[in-house]
Amino acid sequence: MNAEFYVEILERHIPEIRKLMGRHWRLQQDNDPKHTSRLAQSFINENIPELLNPIENLWNLVKKDLIQFMVEKWNSIPNSVLKNLVNSMKRRCELIIENNGERISY
Repeated sequence: MNAEFYVEILERHIPEIRKLMGRHWRLQQDNDPKHTSRLAQSFINENIPELLNPIENLWNLVKKDLIQFMVEKWNSIPNSVLKNLVNSMKRRCELIIENNGERISY
């Protein structure tokens, strides 16, 4: 689906929605590129009484929580674990070469 087809769908169904709801309805969509295209935005501005985008608000909250979680987890890794990982890299590379690039038991 592209922006043109999306607007065609809206054009086809809005008269029916207006008959049922008058001007007391809302369109809900996300930030998909076909929804945010100039063509769709122009049509929406002229024909839709109110636009809702709740999923984008939710994604924003989830993103903030995920970043906070990742920073906390990263900061909780002991330096000894990081040093052991770095120090084991030479041996890991040697084993991979010995195994012709196949999986090793690390």
